[in-house]
Amino acid sequence: MKPSEYFHFCPRCGVQQAAPPAGNSFTCAACGFTFFFSAANATAAFVRRDDGRVLFIRRAKEPAKGKLAPPGGFVDIGETAEDAVRREIREEVGLELTEIQFLCSHPNLYPYRDVSYPVLDFFFCARAVAAEQAKALDDVASFCWLDLSEVSLEEIAFPSMRAALEQLRVARSAT
Repeated sequence: MKPSEYFHFCPRCGVQQAAPPAGNSFTCAACGFTFFFSAANATAAFVRRDDGRVLFIRRAKEPAKGKLAPPGGFVDIGETAEDAVRREIREEVGLELTEIQFLCSHPNLYPYRDVSYPVLDFFFCARAVAAEQAKALDDVASFCWLDLSEVSLEEIAFPSMRAALEQLRVARSAT
């Protein structure tokens, strides 16, 4: 179910609507209140250490529990994508990032409970200040440092992450 399908009543005046909203906005028939639906934003980083291996986590929770992913998470209100990826990497693996470079963005659907949230995922490449200090923290079952050629796309948690990994492989092979 999409988030818009939960809008049966106006959040401002409380009037029940005749039909669920269509498209990317909700407009109340009674008071004219308009609410725009948009994607949540998330970030992730392909963190490379000096030997060229890249950090992947194993997700500790659903969705995609047990699957591989670059560490990352949702952007908080008022936060830049770069600040969010720094915070998420600290929270998930305890590392500080340097040399953060934007790689790409991809749309994604994030199934949580009974809702499929539209998300725009921003992917970065970065280096860790002290890669040897990585540890599994928040929502991380474990982590590993892998050569990009060792990573099976079927093991990756979400389609957006698979697309970003493919883009990273292409970029790395061009250099």
